This record gives sequence, structure tokens and C-alpha cells, in this order.
Amino acid sequence: MMTAKSNASVLSDFLDYLRIEKGLASLSIRAYATDVHQFAEFLDKRKRTLLSVRHIDVRDFLQQLFANQVDGRSVGRKLSALRHLYRYLLLDKKIDHDPTLNIESPKQWKVLPKALARDEMEATLAAPRSRMEGAAQTKTSTALAVRDGAMLEVLYAGALRVSELIGARLEDLKLEAGYMLVRGKGDKERVVPLGKSAQAALTEYLFKSRPVLAAAKRRVTLASQTALVKSSPLLFIAGGARKLTRQRVWQMVRASSAASGRSASPHMLRHSCATHMVENGADLRTVQTILGHADISTTQVYTHLALDRLRAVYQNHHPRAKGR
Repeated sequence: MMTAKSNASVLSDFLDYLRIEKGLASLSIRAYATDVHQFAEFLDKRKRTLLSVRHIDVRDFLQQLFANQVDGRSVGRKLSALRHLYRYLLLDKKIDHDPTLNIESPKQWKVLPKALARDEMEATLAAPRSRMEGAAQTKTSTALAVRDGAMLEVLYAGALRVSELIGARLEDLKLEAGYMLVRGKGDKERVVPLGKSAQAALTEYLFKSRPVLAAAKRRVTLASQTALVKSSPLLFIAGGARKLTRQRVWQMVRASSAASGRSASPHMLRHSCATHMVENGADLRTVQTILGHADISTTQVYTHLALDRLRAVYQNHHPRAKGR
């Protein structure tokens, strides 16, 4: 594998080419140097070099720029710099293919919503449990941690919006069947599946945590706890069987995601669900159904992920994909 020094050599030769053969001004050359160096740093995290780049690396680099709120004009300039670099390397026979081919102009892109990486998602989901294993816990604080863990699992498993989570009713949950009914925008209903992790978290919450929260801050006897649990039709409740607020859910997600080094929102968990499903091969129609999008065009923001995976599978499995 090439070293960072080799990357520097590639960049130096390219800048000489721009200066001597293309006759570009020093300011333009400096801009090319900045853009290519930024791409090289991105590749370094992937253990790749300027000469071992894949098409998906270029796409992911541009997508990261968009995710970091870089404007389309600047992204277009960086893509142009990379196009010039790889055309030069191709002409100089340093590479045998151009990884920037067939990448659309940034103005044609729809920006992917921010999502957590899979390891970041795992750290976020584990955060409430870690909180339980920390300092001494009261019965109520333990119940809150169990509830928070269940809410995170449901947000991620079913791609729920905050309003859908706090409005979910006990009667909507079909735990043994592994799904729940969700009432979305415009009071439209959809059915979302719940994986084994979400089912386990919900079971623990319903039997161990919810009765404690329903009775919290109220002087009640054990005999009256069952009545209190039934007094709220909502699936997830705050202390005293009160309704959860949107703000509380946002605070909980932000605090839990801090374990991953990110500051996530509930909507990021929704997009993480969709992103990870598409990356694992789910078709867009299925993702549309789970997200509750009325129009497939809304879901098509994830098209690039699906195409990248399709290309990778094709390259790995088609007998003629890599030539003879």
C-alpha cells in the first residue's frame, strides 16, 4: 500500500503539471492543492491512497461535504479538482480507471439526511444500560433507564418520528407478533416490524419499568399500581403516568448519543434505520413503507446508497465485471 509520502509525491507531480503544462495561476494551483489534500486526508481514514481510490470513495467524500453543510458550489469545485487529477493520472498511466466517471454534478444531488454509523448506533442504544451499571441507582432511575433504552430501540427499529413515539398507544403494540401500528402524518396508519432487540427491550419495559413509572411521585399501594398502569393508554409514559414531551425525548436521544461522540436527534435515528436497511440490501419500496412516505420520490434520497451497494455486489459477483 502506498504511503502518505507517496500521496504527497502524486500531488506534487499533479501541481507541476498544472503549473507547467496547463499554465494555471498560483491562486488556482493553491485551490487545487487544498482540495486534493482534503480528499487525501479523507482517504487516509479508509486506509486508501490517491492511486487506490474507488468510485464509492469519491461519492462518500462528496456526501460527507454535503453533510457538513458545505455549499453545492464548493462541492462542485472539489469534484472538478478530482476530475482533473484523475484525468492526469490516467493520461500518465498511473491508474487504469477514472474513479470520478459517472458521478453527477452536485446540483443534481439530493443531500442524504444525517445518520449515525452502525458502531455509533450501537453505542447510542447501549447508553441507557451503561447508565444503569454506573453509580448507585434508585428504583425510579433504573425504570427510566429501561424506558429510555426501549424508546431508542423502537425509534431505530421502526424509524418512528418523535410525535409517533410519544403518541403510540398500548393497544397499538402487538409484541408477540413482532410489530406495532403507527399513526403518522395526516393520521395515516402503517405497520412497522420490531426486531428481537426491540421486542426484548419493550418486554422488560412493560413488565419492570412501566408500573414503577406509573406509580412514581404518587402515594399508592401495590394493589392500586395495576389501575395506575391502565390509567394511561399511552405506551411510553413519564413519572406518574404523565405524557412524555417532545423535548424530553430529544434530550434523552442527545444524551444517549453522546456515548458515540455524536449529538444525534430522534430524526437522525429514523434516517439511520433507513440508511442501514438500504446499505444491507433493502429495496426502496420497503423502506418507503416503513418510513411512512406517501410518495416514493421522498424515499429516493436514499437511491445513491442503493446504487452504490448494487455496484459493489455486481463487481464482486458478475464474472465479467473485472475483465478477463
